[in-house]
Amino acid sequence: MKRIKIPHTNLEVSALCYGVGGFGTAAHGELTDNLIAQFLEAGGNFIDTAHCYGFWAKEGQGASERALGDSLRRLGCRDKVVIATKGAHPDGGKDYSRPADFLSAELIANDIEESLERLGVKTIDLYYLHRDDGVTPVAYIMDRLNSEIRQGRIRYLGASNWSAERIAHANRYAAQNGFQGFVASQVQWSLAEPLWKATSDPTPRYVAKEEFEWHSASQLPVVAYSATANGYFAGDGSTPGAFVSPVNQVRLNRARELSARLDCTPTQVALAYLMRQPFPTIPLFSTLKPAHLSEALASVEVELSESDVKWLRDGEDT
Repeated sequence: MKRIKIPHTNLEVSALCYGVGGFGTAAHGELTDNLIAQFLEAGGNFIDTAHCYGFWAKEGQGASERALGDSLRRLGCRDKVVIATKGAHPDGGKDYSRPADFLSAELIANDIEESLERLGVKTIDLYYLHRDDGVTPVAYIMDRLNSEIRQGRIRYLGASNWSAERIAHANRYAAQNGFQGFVASQVQWSLAEPLWKATSDPTPRYVAKEEFEWHSASQLPVVAYSATANGYFAGDGSTPGAFVSPVNQVRLNRARELSARLDCTPTQVALAYLMRQPFPTIPLFSTLKPAHLSEALASVEVELSESDVKWLRDGEDT
C-alpha cells in the first residue's frame, strides 16, 4: 500500500487509516487480532482510536485503546504501526462526564496519561485534540501540548473537528515560538455531504468549501473520518440516515455507474475519490467484518482521473 509522508514529521503512514472504535466493545480477542493482522498484511500501518471510545457501551470507557494495545502486544507489532489517538473531548453525559473546561492543561495531561497506560506504550505517535471550544487561547493549548512533546509522551500533534481558522491561528503561534504545530486535521469528509452544518460550537466538523480551499493552499493533510458515509455507498440511498438527500443520491448514482465501468464497488469509488484530492487526504474507515475490510483495502487499486473526481462531485455541467 502506498505510504504518505506527513509534512514536518518523520511519519510515513498508509494511504488508508483503520479506525478501531469498536474494539473492546463489539470486537474482542481473536477477532481484533485477525483484523489488525489483515490490515498490516495489506500494507496498512495507520490505526486510529480515542480516549472516549467505548463509553457508549456498559463499562466500555477506554475499551478501544485497551483492546488495541492488547492486540499489538499479542501480535508483537508495535514497531510496525503508527498509533493515533485523541483526547480533550467535551462532556458525553453520565457515562463520560467531563468538565466544561475540557481543554484545560490538567485534563489534557490526564487524558494522555490514561491513553498511554491503556495502549501500553511510552509514546503516542500522533495525538489529536478531539474537539475545540473555539475560545481557549491557542497559546495556552500549544504551550501545554509542546510540553508533552518535550516530555516524550507524544510525538506529533493533530486537530480533530477544529476549524481551519483555529488550526491556522495555532500553527502561526507555534511557528513564531519555535514550537510544533498541528500536522494533520481529522474531520468528517466523504463523497456524500452530511445533513448537519458545522458551527463554532465544540461539535463535529466536515470539510466545507472554506476548509477545502484552505487545505488546498496550506497542504495540511486531512484524515477524513466517516469516509464511507456510514456505509451509504453500499446501499441504494433509501435507508434513513445522516446522508440521505437528493444531492447525495445523485452522487451515489454516479459512484455506482463509475464502479460498474471500473469493475469495483461504489464504496471503493468513494474511498478512491478522497485519495485523489489536491492535498494529502487519508480516508479513515471502520469495520469489524473481514470482508468489508478487504473491500476497503482494495480501494487503493482504484484509479480515478481528475475528470472522474469532478464528475462524481459536480456532474457533467462543471
